Amino acid sequence: MTTAPFFSPSLSGLHSARASPVPKSSARSGAGVAFPARPYGPSLRLRSPVIMATTGVGGNGSAVASEDSAVSCRLGEVKRVTKETNVHVKINLDGTGVADCSTGIPFLDHMLDQLASHGLFDVYVKATGDTHIDDHHSNEDIALAIGTALLQALGDRKGINRFGHFTAPLDEAAVEIILDLSGRPHLSCGLSIPTARVGTYDTQLVEHFFQSIVNTSGMTLHIRQLAGNNSHHIIEASFKAFARALRQATEYDLRRHGTIPSSKGVLSRS
Repeated sequence: MTTAPFFSPSLSGLHSARASPVPKSSARSGAGVAFPARPYGPSLRLRSPVIMATTGVGGNGSAVASEDSAVSCRLGEVKRVTKETNVHVKINLDGTGVADCSTGIPFLDHMLDQLASHGLFDVYVKATGDTHIDDHHSNEDIALAIGTALLQALGDRKGINRFGHFTAPLDEAAVEIILDLSGRPHLSCGLSIPTARVGTYDTQLVEHFFQSIVNTSGMTLHIRQLAGNNSHHIIEASFKAFARALRQATEYDLRRHGTIPSSKGVLSRS
């Protein structure tokens, strides 16, 4: 498979005042995270019927395609520029877990590494912002851009599992994530984080991060804390569980043969 590496762009030259998908014809060259040189959005191509008996089952219960199938990589790329922040996000839903993230918020970088590693997504995030005030604007705009990139990569959501459910422990902490790529944004967050900060990161921003992803991606997301008294552990378990649930939801259900997983026949953001 031909690959073209991602480059680390200079964000100072961007002029857009809102999140905007990058044109499909954008060039990608230079050093950095290598993503497949594929069109943006989803594409499922099965050259022959595939059944579970011949494909096997993945680590989270999802079907694994055989050599007779070819699934194109689903990519999303968004640049969001405001007076407060400058954000560039790229995501490959069919990646290998590579993260290249520099947000100006060290703890958020660490959490985005979890999203990539445990979701097996390739995640590129470069952001600058008014963090001399606080992390609120950068935290929000990064999440909005990730949600928009996810929306772009999923397209019409044909053939995906749609639903994801995972519980992740981290020492004394355990967090359950239930999500539905329904096109309907909703967040129920039941986290009880005991401290106001982890390092310099305001723990109130955790819920706001997930709310922002939900708003732009069109996702129904339930977060439930089952146990935990260490703030770092609770937040990290949340991101790990979210990554695994999102991976499950975005993977293909080969028995659907590329159909939309809805009795209505459509899953739309609206």
